[in-house]
Amino acid sequence: MASVKIAYSASAGLTVTNLHSVGNSTTHVSGWESDVMDNTTNLYLDHLISGKFTVASAGLAVGEIRVWVVPMLDDSTWPGGFDGVESAETTPLDDANGTVAGAVLLWACATDTTASQVYYMRQSSVASLFGGSLPRKYVLFVTQNTNAALESSGNQMTWRGVYQTVA
Repeated sequence: MASVKIAYSASAGLTVTNLHSVGNSTTHVSGWESDVMDNTTNLYLDHLISGKFTVASAGLAVGEIRVWVVPMLDDSTWPGGFDGVESAETTPLDDANGTVAGAVLLWACATDTTASQVYYMRQSSVASLFGGSLPRKYVLFVTQNTNAALESSGNQMTWRGVYQTVA
């Protein structure tokens, strides 16, 4: 009798050039957009997203770091100011809840005023946000309101595909 088991791809780092030094967004409407996460070839059942964020060494206030998932609306249309290209973005969400852009909150972490503190994002399931089905294409969007930009290094975003095997 065949046995179905869960399997995982190797983890892969995302390009985070523009995540380094991403600025403060008091209302969480501007931040960093990832390159498009395209699942039309691999057809994974899920993507597990993790990250590491390093806050500034001075000028901090108590705040929060948020990671959003923004799915493509159809085969070619991105909502709001998103375009599927890794970049710093100003106000693509248009509101603090991401509702205008159809964003879904994947992870949030309260921050304190500890200089150069590193905050780790546990692996979080994207498919779980969409009724168990991974969007065909989406971007990640990171916002933060610590009163200062993130550090110019030490930030990371990683993903891992989830699939099944039959033996």
